[in-house]
Amino acid sequence: MSNLDNTKPIDIILCDSNPLVLSAMSETFEEDSRFSLVATSGTSEGFLATILRIDVQLCIIDWNIRDLGAEKLIDVLRSQSIPPKTIIYGDGSDPDIARQAMGAGAAAFVSRSSPIETLIQTCLDVANGKMVFPFLDVRELRNDPINTLSRKERVIIEALSEGLTNKQLSTRLEISANTVKFHISNIFDKLNVKNRAQAIAHYYKSKSKLNE
Repeated sequence: MSNLDNTKPIDIILCDSNPLVLSAMSETFEEDSRFSLVATSGTSEGFLATILRIDVQLCIIDWNIRDLGAEKLIDVLRSQSIPPKTIIYGDGSDPDIARQAMGAGAAAFVSRSSPIETLIQTCLDVANGKMVFPFLDVRELRNDPINTLSRKERVIIEALSEGLTNKQLSTRLEISANTVKFHISNIFDKLNVKNRAQAIAHYYKSKSKLNE
């Protein structure tokens, strides 16, 4: 059953570094009976302190949130058993932000210049299983083999870029050393590389393209 057909309000957390924007959004969601505003935060740390101990359905995150940034927060959320759906609130004049948000695994992107009604409707749509993005030329996403990696493989290649050994990866991800080797082998195959150095180079090259 969809959330719109359910009398239970949609649990939501807001994370935005602009106090005026955060206050305005908070007031809007508090007054809308279709939502239950669980918490708000102006920093990545405050957001994580809440989201890692409370289950919610939706998160609205400022793309440029201080400290960790929205892309890193999405990665952290993916590690939860039932990750919340993420809506990125960012600069709509830069199409690369929406593209990066999609590539990171967000469920939607809403421009900060859009009417608040657009944000509300997007939340309702995402709660009902939809993905909501402006028109994007996704050919670059499809053509880059980095986007064929699974979520676990993305976590592993990021850890590889930090210089972690197989043993350290095994400890961090709480998986066996053999499973780590299996994932790394798959990463090499998908990226068509032969070793860690080449895989890491491909990872950084892909990341720099997204940030251009």
